[in-house]
Amino acid sequence: MTVINAVPDSPQTIRDSYLAMTRRKRLYSGIMLLIFVILFVSGFRIAEDRNAGGFLDGIGQIFDFPAAMISEAAEKAANLPGHIIDVLPALVETVNIAAVSTLIGCLAGVMLALLATRGLAPWPRLTGMFRRVSDILRAVPEIVVALVLIFVLGGGPVPAAIAIALHTAGAMGKLFSEVNENADLKPLDGLASVGASWGQRMWLGVIPQVAPNYFSYGLMRFEINIRASAILGFVGAGGIGYELKNAMTFGQGKLDEAAGIFLVLFVTIVAFDQLSSLIRNRLTYGGA
Repeated sequence: MTVINAVPDSPQTIRDSYLAMTRRKRLYSGIMLLIFVILFVSGFRIAEDRNAGGFLDGIGQIFDFPAAMISEAAEKAANLPGHIIDVLPALVETVNIAAVSTLIGCLAGVMLALLATRGLAPWPRLTGMFRRVSDILRAVPEIVVALVLIFVLGGGPVPAAIAIALHTAGAMGKLFSEVNENADLKPLDGLASVGASWGQRMWLGVIPQVAPNYFSYGLMRFEINIRASAILGFVGAGGIGYELKNAMTFGQGKLDEAAGIFLVLFVTIVAFDQLSSLIRNRLTYGGA
């Protein structure tokens, strides 16, 4: 048998190969940057042509509405407490939409994740299909689903909750499946050896390992869903967004009410963000 001794590359050959790879990488990066700039410019021009007023012409008026709202709110500062109290029921409705949609979406996301994770799925050949289901659910914006459901079901919080829950299921299915891939499979082997079913193996062998991460991601998604439920109110899905839309539509004379709603919404989002961050830190660092 003939033994062929590999001749090591010379330092000059290694250097030339590295420089060639660097130039190739810079070329690809430059091409990608050029494509991005072309798409950005062309997209801006198309949007500018379809815009009724024109972005460049109206950029000087960008602060007119905030200035008018702050000015009117300052003149009617005595009315702000009353506006805040009046909008609290709509705020509760918004938080309820976010809570229900987060709970339903996370439960559906758990099932999608378990069915789409290699090594855990009961039907390994279908893992790709369940991954695509998650992709589709999170690819369609909540507002599009909400508009369709409002056309079918009418306005109100139900279409908003369903739309946000579907999007949450897709997003959580992706995140939870990535968490599942880091789970230790040894407990599953032990449970399988004593005749445990697939559901029992998942409940007793996987969920205890991944539950803290599930809960952390769920809290983060709850913050996002509060903002999403407020936005969907603009298309007739109820909640504080609907009240904000009405106040902004009336314009002058109702801007102090819009300022009160903005204030309530801002404080609510910050409060839930801080609360969920505190809980996540306790789960992750044990109260640090």
